[in-house]
Amino acid sequence: MKSKMNIKSIFIMAIISLASLLFINISLAANTGTINVDVANLRETADAESTILEQITLNQEVEIVGEEGDWYQVTYNNITGYVSKELVTVNSNPEPTEDNNQISENSTQENNVATENTTEEGTETDSTEEITLGEYKISEDTRLKLIPSINATDVIELKTDETVTVTEIMNGWACVETQTTKGWLRKDKLKKDEPVEETVEEVPEEPAQETPIKTQYVNSTTVNVRQEANTSSTIVTTVALNTEVQVYSEENGWSKVMVNNVEGYISTSLLSNSKQETSRSQSTSRRTSSTNTSTKTTSQTTTAQTTTVPASGNGSAIVATAKQYLGYKYTYGGSSPSTGFDCSGFTSYIFKQYGISLNRTAAGQYSNGVAVSRANLQPGDLVMFGKSGINHVAIYIGGGQIIHASTPSTGVRIDSLSTGYYNNNYVGARRIL
Repeated sequence: MKSKMNIKSIFIMAIISLASLLFINISLAANTGTINVDVANLRETADAESTILEQITLNQEVEIVGEEGDWYQVTYNNITGYVSKELVTVNSNPEPTEDNNQISENSTQENNVATENTTEEGTETDSTEEITLGEYKISEDTRLKLIPSINATDVIELKTDETVTVTEIMNGWACVETQTTKGWLRKDKLKKDEPVEETVEEVPEEPAQETPIKTQYVNSTTVNVRQEANTSSTIVTTVALNTEVQVYSEENGWSKVMVNNVEGYISTSLLSNSKQETSRSQSTSRRTSSTNTSTKTTSQTTTAQTTTVPASGNGSAIVATAKQYLGYKYTYGGSSPSTGFDCSGFTSYIFKQYGISLNRTAAGQYSNGVAVSRANLQPGDLVMFGKSGINHVAIYIGGGQIIHASTPSTGVRIDSLSTGYYNNNYVGARRIL
């Protein structure tokens, strides 16, 4: 009888123990935990060498469904596996009592892997550039990862300065998209995608018009207006007795003048402040007719000689004249060989020698003459350029080439119309002749 009672007691105690274990497991199953490292490996079995089923990042929540030694059995994203207890902080019921001094070699290895994930690629510091969503460039060659872990599968290799778009930030990792794929990389592999500053062509302002200092008159029958202040310089035009000129400056025996829209130099000694007497009154009536005839003839001669004597020609002549100034310097606001030319100053000067007055600016010259298509360009036509509006003008010389006052570093030169800036920023053309 006593033996039967002992057996019964043992059976009851076994049931109580089993119920207690079942209660502990049920209680533990209701617990959740939070990953406390950058990346924790979810393994197939409770072994640091077993297959990795998934990688769980910092602060992700898992459901604890059991335990085995130094490992929790957890469920994450509908995947059940094992995570080292060292990598999980239990959120609700306390963990079953364990001897914390007994940490297995496997658990230590798992913790080392997690530590490696956060340190091998470099720990972020306060000096790390703040990364937000948007476009960035790769700061150095790196590999795009399938998930945010240095041990994850490589997707592709990214080269320095390659552009990517950041779509998500997670701790020290950024999810980025390229033109072909998507993946993860460390934030310190990114740098700001600084926009390239577009070079804007400087459009010179129209210079203030020079004011003449006085008006004078030619005091000789025929006077040459020269390109420069010396007797060996090119003659730009010829003027006659009593022709009115505007004097802008005087230096070393020469006067800088403007006459009939032509700029040049005349010897100061050949100019006077008043017109010269060209005939005398006769007292006898019998010489009146002769005198009138003589005066008329003189007047006609004077009238003919006060007109600028331009070189006659066509577009080819314009081109030939323009080529005489190859290599002359570029000067902002310049419109003569002595000072240098800007683009519209050069075209104005060339056409002035043919008795043709153009507007002073490149945009203004677009209203001179008549429009002509690019396909029908002829030597002597004006061609205009600009990125937003007209800010440059040149003379077409044939063969797909132009001559123009280009830049301060190149001066007057010949360029191709069919390539580079002049091809891409062609606006239109005007036929002046």
